[in-house]
Amino acid sequence: MASERQIAANRRNARKSTGPRSGAGRKRASRNAYRHGLTCITSTAAFAKQLDKLARKIAGDSEDAMVLERARAIAQAELDLARVRRAKVALIERASAFGEFDPPRSFTSVTRIIRFLNAFYPGRVALPKPLDSSATMPRQEPGRSAEAIRRVLPDLRKLDRYERRAAAQRERAVLDLCDRIKYGNSS
Repeated sequence: MASERQIAANRRNARKSTGPRSGAGRKRASRNAYRHGLTCITSTAAFAKQLDKLARKIAGDSEDAMVLERARAIAQAELDLARVRRAKVALIERASAFGEFDPPRSFTSVTRIIRFLNAFYPGRVALPKPLDSSATMPRQEPGRSAEAIRRVLPDLRKLDRYERRAAAQRERAVLDLCDRIKYGNSS
């Protein structure tokens, strides 16, 4: 149990972490879930059909509504897990084929270009040429795959959070289904 002093400290800290304050910051933060494309709308008819088919396969011939509901939760988590894993594989394949997931940009804004030019104001400035990232990739396997994975490792780490969450959801849903089958209607 937290002491009065801890509660007061928690409240002070909570006041400090209120999230983004500017309109631009709030807009950017609201798009965080869409960064990897894993939050795509899954309410299409094809997805629903695939979900129902997998849920029926998991539930077997049971007609119990609770078993079907828990089988549906397992199927949802399994499809989410498969989607995350496909995204990881696609990321690695793209890096292997093209050298980078997103090509590096020398300057991300006009302000940065102006700052760069101002640093060398007296003389004539030659802008740096972007490197061809595919030219620096090893030509032979397994070196090419290893280099591709190394280049996309930060993005793979971000996707890992989604994968762990889907795996945990699947695990909980499987345990719920097992409890339902083991104890029958008492759960």
